[in-house]
Amino acid sequence: MSEEDDIILSELDDEELVQQMMDDLYDGLKEEIEEGVNILLERGWTPYDVLTKALVAGMTIVGHDFRDGILFVPEVLLAANAMKGGMAILKPLLAETGAPRMGKMVIGTVKGDIHDIGKNLVSMMMEGAGFEVVDLGINNAVEAYLEALDSEKPDILGMSALLTTTMPYMKVVIDTLKEKGIRDDYVVLVGGAPLNEEFGRAIGADAYCRDAAVAVETAKDFMSRRHNQMNG
Repeated sequence: MSEEDDIILSELDDEELVQQMMDDLYDGLKEEIEEGVNILLERGWTPYDVLTKALVAGMTIVGHDFRDGILFVPEVLLAANAMKGGMAILKPLLAETGAPRMGKMVIGTVKGDIHDIGKNLVSMMMEGAGFEVVDLGINNAVEAYLEALDSEKPDILGMSALLTTTMPYMKVVIDTLKEKGIRDDYVVLVGGAPLNEEFGRAIGADAYCRDAAVAVETAKDFMSRRHNQMNG
């Protein structure tokens, strides 16, 4: 047994504990993250501070290393799963305290496409960044998106596709939004392996996001711009 196995989280001071939680998140250790979250809450941390200073900060590092090819999908999914454990504790508390929300996103894979790893990564990392995410799952027809936009009133619509054959369906959805005169009510982000920036522009999306880390950064950019317009 190495010395590392003997770390007792409750004996660490706040700074060391947050550092340790970032490492544990990186290593995908769900139970340790849950324990760390509870310890910080017991020490009087606000749920929002636990979320941003420990979990989001840790997940940001995961996102960067994923983008740079240091971490791969399985590791990121493990980290995101650990994050989910922490989020499960914080969510009800955040709701009570009315923590500042980054924004809300509806996301789903398009009709005919049953791939969801990329979409799940985006969902988890968006949640990690403080967004509220409504995940519609796979194989979504235009009606499913419209219904969700109507009932959830999100800021952002995210669509993903992994097949060249299902990619064009994104345009069907965007064109329908245009026909209904509601295209400008949402920031539309698209992603998936066969897509590129040119395709995103051609179909009238606001942005193409090549991976989950980029999706989070793009969403944040759009939300802060929107915020400035409202206050400007």
